[in-house]
This record gives sequence, C-alpha cells and structure tokens, in this order.
Amino acid sequence: MAKTHAKRELTRKQQKTIGITAISIAVVLLAVIVIFVGIPLVRFLKEPERFRVWVEERGFWGKVAFIGMVVMKVVVAVIPGEPFELAAGYAFGVWEGLLLCMIGITIGSMIVFSLVKKFGVSIIRVFFSQERIDGMKLLHTSKKGNIILSIVYIVPGTPKDFLNYCAGLTTIKLHTWLLVCSIGRIPSIITSTISGDAFVQKRYFFGILIYVVTFLVGLIGVLVYNKVTKASEKINSETPQESSR
Repeated sequence: MAKTHAKRELTRKQQKTIGITAISIAVVLLAVIVIFVGIPLVRFLKEPERFRVWVEERGFWGKVAFIGMVVMKVVVAVIPGEPFELAAGYAFGVWEGLLLCMIGITIGSMIVFSLVKKFGVSIIRVFFSQERIDGMKLLHTSKKGNIILSIVYIVPGTPKDFLNYCAGLTTIKLHTWLLVCSIGRIPSIITSTISGDAFVQKRYFFGILIYVVTFLVGLIGVLVYNKVTKASEKINSETPQESSR
C-alpha cells in the first residue's frame, strides 16, 4: 500500500520570516537600482537632445528600452517621472511618446499591483512612511474606497505613484485599476510630451505656457488630495474610540 505524504504547510512564523527576507532582498536590490541606474538615468533624460540621438541610433530597441525605463520608474516609486515624459515628447513626438509611456506605465502598474497583493503593506513601506500610508486609510476602510481612489487618481496633481501602491490594498480589480491608471495618467503625460515636442520645434513660449497651465490645474489636484487625506485622518482618530466601546 503506497504511503501518502501530507503536504507540509509553513507556520505563521516561517511565513513571516520568508516575507521579511523577501522584503529585505527587495530593498537592497531597489537601492542598488536607484543608485546605479535610476539616478544616472534621470540625469541622462534631462539632456533631451542626447537622449534623442541615443534612441535614434537604436531604432526599435530604443523604444523597447524606453518602455523598460518607464516600467522601472513606476515600480521604483522614488524616481521622478517628469524627465521621462518630457524626454518621450522630445525623442518620439507627442503621440508616440504618449503611447510608449502608457505601455510602460501599464506594465509597471501590473507589477506594483501584484507585489502589493502578494506582500501587503510591507512592500509599500519600502518607499513610503507608515504615517503616509495611514493617511490613505480611507481608501481601504471605506465601502466607497474604490470610487474615491479612482476619482482622486484621475484628478491632475495627485501623487499617482503612491496611489498606485495603495490600489493593491483595496478590493479594486486589476483590469479596473489599469483602466483608471490609463485615464488618470493621460492628462499629465500628454502635457509633458506636448511640451517636449514644442521644445524640439523651438516653440519655447508654447511649451512654457503648457507647463504653467498644468501647474495651475495640478494645484486643484493637491487640494483634492489634501481633503481626502484629512478625511482619512479623521477616520483614523475615531477608530480607537469606536473599538473601545
């Protein structure tokens, strides 16, 4: 009679140890990427003419490389996104630059969403403080959290890289979130690619005008985001009182 072997399950302590180890390795790898790849890359992208020549020399693979850069920027949330979007407009033009950015952002958002679903809030702490995470508690405690997240994300000027990580803590579905990401990112990206393309054509006044308008619209987003954060802080302060009753 053949013996049956029961599948060994990890204890809670072993699961926690594996999780901490995985996060620690991720932190080290991400630190290496930021120091040796991210920072030099941002500096490179701030030289748009040089970047354009680099892309043209590589043809199709230059576009693939740029998509990979955008993916890295989305996953490593501390890397600023503006140089990427401006460089896209400068090197590829308005619409192709927008398309390449959107492809990279979609892939990066899928990776971020999956990481948060797998590791939970621990992976978010790699990039953001616990205080900031708690400031968005409204998103994953409210029944309308998915709707609030979607609205806040679409508004220009809100911290989209941070909200991208917060999405994994909510009940929003991946395909819905990718749709929200697409709609929410387009205004910011297209204004940057238009500006980048305008500088190529030496239409400096137009490029600066687009930047000014984007900045003013972004202020509205900051006000909306601050309002949501304050509402979330109010919920956090009331929670202990409710639980003690």
